[in-house]
Amino acid sequence: MATDNLVLIPGAGGVGRTVFEHLRAQDVPVRFLVRREDERAAELRALGAEVVIGDLTRPETVAAALRGVTRMYFAMRVSPDHLLAATVVASVAREYGGLDALVDLSQMTVSQMTATSTEESHQQRLHWLAEQVLDWSGLPVVHIRPTVFLDTPLFTMMAARSIQANGTIALPFGTGRTSPVAVDDVARVVATVLRDPAPHIGRVHELTGPRSVDMTELAAEFSRALGRPVSYVDLPLDRWKAQLPKLGMPPHLEQHVATMAQLHRDGRYDRTTDGVERVTGAPARSIEEFVAARKDFYLG
Repeated sequence: MATDNLVLIPGAGGVGRTVFEHLRAQDVPVRFLVRREDERAAELRALGAEVVIGDLTRPETVAAALRGVTRMYFAMRVSPDHLLAATVVASVAREYGGLDALVDLSQMTVSQMTATSTEESHQQRLHWLAEQVLDWSGLPVVHIRPTVFLDTPLFTMMAARSIQANGTIALPFGTGRTSPVAVDDVARVVATVLRDPAPHIGRVHELTGPRSVDMTELAAEFSRALGRPVSYVDLPLDRWKAQLPKLGMPPHLEQHVATMAQLHRDGRYDRTTDGVERVTGAPARSIEEFVAARKDFYLG
């Protein structure tokens, strides 16, 4: 017997954790599917969530996690297993037959891709393919396609390091423009859809920040938020990419981040939508608002 509105969320962190916070505030029951028992799993239980152990790539654990679930949020960290996980979820959910909504966290890059395009990262290609699989499944799917996150290390850890060192944001984006969106704004959209999915089934929601800016304008928003001068330094792309292995990223993630930088330089992130406000009724926060709320983090 399904529990009314029980939502399955994979993973203990990322966007899904923030989705949970919004759902918890509305008394929506949540079950987490996590890969191991650890402190984060214990914390989720303490906050009122049900937690089960499993793996999105293992059909038997996905089937067990879906028992009693009516709505599922599908997302993974950047992983070469993304397409496999999407296929497992689609096949198990079809056989299970109890979902009235499957909300897929994709990427806005997919909006500009074709079956044969090759400029994107391996991860972005997996998102494109996963969307095809989920659409072919016949399940009640909603695709959420955010642009680059404000919370990405590009605009948080890396930016904080160079701001503290010399008052700069040093990235290889050239004159490219971007419209990053906050994880919390994306989570608000996902939670809104999960609470009342019927109006959204079969739709794609593209999410960006409120405006598209070049990197000089982005640095100016940081300056206003932090109350100190911040300027943009454009790094040569090859030199910047050569530093990525020092960050200890897995090769799949490293290739994704490097490609994102190239696509930014090529203007592929120069787009804006009103998706956040249209779905939630409240606009996406600006870069300045996001940074001001984390002033101590950026200034050290």
